[in-house]
Amino acid sequence: MTRSPFSTAAVLAVVTTLLVGLVSFFPGTPAVAVSGADFDAGNIISDEVYYNASAMTENQVQTFLDQKVGACSNGACLNVKKVDTASRPADAVCRSYQGAGQEPVSRVIVKVSQACGINPQVLLVTLQKEQSLVEGTTARAPSAARLDRATGYACPDTAQGGCDPSFAGVYNQLYKSAWQFKRYSNPAGTSAYFTWFAPGKTVDIQYNPNVSCGTKRVTIANQATAALYYYTPYTPNAAALSTLNGAGDSCSAYGNRNFWVYFTTWFGSTKPVGQTVGNVDVATGGFGSVTVSGWALDKTTSTSIPVHVYVGDKGSAVTASSSRPDVARHYPAAGPLHGFSTTVSAAPGSHDVCVYAIGVRSSDLVSCSTVTVLDPSPVGSLDVVRSGPGGVQVAGWALDPETADPISVHVYVGGVGRAVRAEASRPDIARAYPASGAAHGFSTTVSASPGPQQVCAYAINVGAGATRALGCRTVQALGSDPVGSLDSVSGGSRSLTVSGWTLDPDSAGAIPVHVYVDGVGRAVTADRARGDIARAFPAFGSGHGFSVQLDAAPGDHQVCVYAINVGPGATSPLGCRTVSVTATTPVGSSDVVRGTAGGVQLGGWALHPQAPTEVVPVHVYVDGVGTALRTGRPRPDVARAWPGAGNDQGYEAVVAAQPGSHDVCVYAIDTRGGANALLSCSTVVVAR
Repeated sequence: MTRSPFSTAAVLAVVTTLLVGLVSFFPGTPAVAVSGADFDAGNIISDEVYYNASAMTENQVQTFLDQKVGACSNGACLNVKKVDTASRPADAVCRSYQGAGQEPVSRVIVKVSQACGINPQVLLVTLQKEQSLVEGTTARAPSAARLDRATGYACPDTAQGGCDPSFAGVYNQLYKSAWQFKRYSNPAGTSAYFTWFAPGKTVDIQYNPNVSCGTKRVTIANQATAALYYYTPYTPNAAALSTLNGAGDSCSAYGNRNFWVYFTTWFGSTKPVGQTVGNVDVATGGFGSVTVSGWALDKTTSTSIPVHVYVGDKGSAVTASSSRPDVARHYPAAGPLHGFSTTVSAAPGSHDVCVYAIGVRSSDLVSCSTVTVLDPSPVGSLDVVRSGPGGVQVAGWALDPETADPISVHVYVGGVGRAVRAEASRPDIARAYPASGAAHGFSTTVSASPGPQQVCAYAINVGAGATRALGCRTVQALGSDPVGSLDSVSGGSRSLTVSGWTLDPDSAGAIPVHVYVDGVGRAVTADRARGDIARAFPAFGSGHGFSVQLDAAPGDHQVCVYAINVGPGATSPLGCRTVSVTATTPVGSSDVVRGTAGGVQLGGWALHPQAPTEVVPVHVYVDGVGTALRTGRPRPDVARAWPGAGNDQGYEAVVAAQPGSHDVCVYAIDTRGGANALLSCSTVVVAR
């Protein structure tokens, strides 16, 4: 831990504070003017003050930092900085710390204080005395190095400014210093290691790391003062105390002097004020209210005293007069009549709750904490608004936090309302609201006219609060007539293909589609998977596509498609198109045409694209005289080039012919009503 006099910034900060005047920041602990003569080396701060983890709320710490730091010039100041914090399990010294992303430093200070039982004012003072991070020029533009060693933890004097990097960072420094402050008291479950400054002992404490500067004989009055000496094992000499806003002499050390000066200047006396004692046992936010209970008494009288409870700026007075035998056992002269409990109405949100004991001669803070008040109005969600079978489907959940019973939800479609009970099982809601159970889901289908419709849902309030709007959505209602689309009508070779989709708003099932070609109809079922339709109409699924191929003669044809209605409504025309159908001739190749002994040798292949597996006849004409060739011969190369055509589309033959020159033409014969295809014509010489 660092042991240095005030930096220039720190000196200026103290001087400025003293010149402007000392203003009480926190009720019940008025700031006072400081004098070196008031410094008590054996009782620097009382245990009651040092270990008062409830001395400030997060909001109060934030306000304090905003006031002290002022305008930040580099975005790293403690009043604007946010840090990621890691969760830490409970141990013998501190309770667990629940980490979170981007926590403001004010929140980290309060959470660390509450986890380890250290006054957040102590942490604020430590941040200032170690690295000048709260007030002054440095605080308005802190360097990364200063933030890394914010409270001086694991930065011993012997390291000459060096620190253990594993404890670097504002969060690590705050947590580990608070942990260490508490560890000095040797809590149950730890070893009794820290004993050399134990309360009641009279010890020699050095003025400076230089042993030649001498020591001061000090009787340690309490554990809090011992903790300060464990953390900073030097006491200020007369020179350091003679000038509280600057340096003393070469034998001066300033850590504990600075701690006392900053604490007293900022927060008032380091000793308990007044004669009242008490405790807040419960401070919890409810639905529209805060409940506070505990005890308070004035040690100078057995009479019950008033307690003032402030929720934000709103105060409420109650007398601490209910029976608390446990308090009487600790304070037998006071008797048992010192308990209190009250409920204060409050708006939903986060509130500082501060409790003051109003004693005979003083009014003292008992505790401050931050609670969250819940809204008593219903909560819920409009999860689903979509067209579905039978109308518009509406679903979601709603509950009233004041009861576990199902509540009513009013659903309006196009301004027409329907009441539905939110009682369906929703295990996810039970996990989020375990006290309310699972029976809070709702789902209903409301008939609606076709076209855009506004759908609104309201959770109906019970008890305190008000009816809550769950939201409004606009949905395209489908009505009762089938809807769909004629996506494509295409003509091919002696055939046409018709495709599209359709569904009936009254049913999730597939419906019939009638396809008319030149007035001649054919029925198909729209049951093919269409992922795009499932995405557009999730309540109906994907099985609403259709596609059909029909034979047709070459030429133009009119194609009309109708979606056939089921249930209420009427059949819907999906459209008409005119399409041209072409004729396709066979294809093939005349690979061999040559003269041979006694005739003409021929070989090749042929197939029809419309029926590639059928054997296409091949005719050869030699000088105009035709002969049918032998077809159906294996051609693996053709099978590879025309997948699905098979392996039997080849032909080969020798046609008899006299020696001499001959005209030879080869044709693939179209058996499907089209034109024959000429494969080759050539002149061939047959040898004698």
